[in-house]
Amino acid sequence: MNIKAEQKQKVTLPSPLFRDPIYDCPTDPTVIWNEKEEQWYLLYTQRRATDVPIGVSWVHGTALGVATSRDGTKWLYRGTLEGLDIEPGHNTFWAPEIIEAEGLYHMYVSYITGIPNDWEYPRWMLHYTSTNLWDWRFEGRVDLDSERVIDACVYEIAPHTYKMWYKDEDKESRTYAAVSYDLYHWDAVGEEVADCGQEGPNVFELGGKIWMISDFWNGLAVYTSEDYTHWTRCEDILRESGTRAMDTGMGHHVDVLVKDGRAFIFYFCHPYAGENEGDFTDEEKARFTERDRNKAVVQVAELKVEGENLVCDRNAAVTWEM
Repeated sequence: MNIKAEQKQKVTLPSPLFRDPIYDCPTDPTVIWNEKEEQWYLLYTQRRATDVPIGVSWVHGTALGVATSRDGTKWLYRGTLEGLDIEPGHNTFWAPEIIEAEGLYHMYVSYITGIPNDWEYPRWMLHYTSTNLWDWRFEGRVDLDSERVIDACVYEIAPHTYKMWYKDEDKESRTYAAVSYDLYHWDAVGEEVADCGQEGPNVFELGGKIWMISDFWNGLAVYTSEDYTHWTRCEDILRESGTRAMDTGMGHHVDVLVKDGRAFIFYFCHPYAGENEGDFTDEEKARFTERDRNKAVVQVAELKVEGENLVCDRNAAVTWEM
């Protein structure tokens, strides 16, 4: 990130960080710095919470939304990524994972044909490349020995050695992994986290340790590893609602950005879903429609290492330097 030290200013990030102005349901966020434009990009699954829901149709037919910000304090909705379709029709894109390598952005995204009303359809992992985060070239489907894979996380575990973690819904929604030496060809290496079903794994390093955070639908599971392969469960985080604006309900499907030696966790929550006892009175609950309960916002908090665990105070104001 090419920002001169003397130009840096401390800024406070808002709560919520971002709301989608079209469907009011941004989920599965990923945040990346665009060096050429000198601004942050937030890409996410644009769930259609305000559309008519037939079964689970509202979580399908989703595009990838884009918002940008110079300093993280104010986000401008820019629309959705175009030109991603690999077949005719209105199709489904979930959970973009983007990594920059040697001047090229690589995106791995889950794909479903059409707009299903249920969960019984195949999910594929697709690979795209771009030089600017807008114009994407389809590179192919990633063969992960399964027809129901979603939520890729990709991390460079050694020079020119990349590992992908993902949810395999055909295998009890456990976390599986694959390895690549060029980001184009991947070899599945099997199951890595099997203590519970989960999704949205995210791997990063902080405080001299390797961490994984995943969404097990009852808060966020935290693991640590010494080799990116064998994982030890730590204390869970983001189970209880916070007190900041719209920071209600469990944290879901995160992206972690390590910046200037600090770690920032971007997550989504459903502020009207009532996922925690006591979030709302009976009168308030009676006013919420199904569409209200489906809505989501993106939030950000800071992660810190304390002993053998990660901790996250979601009620604390979040500042960083830009």
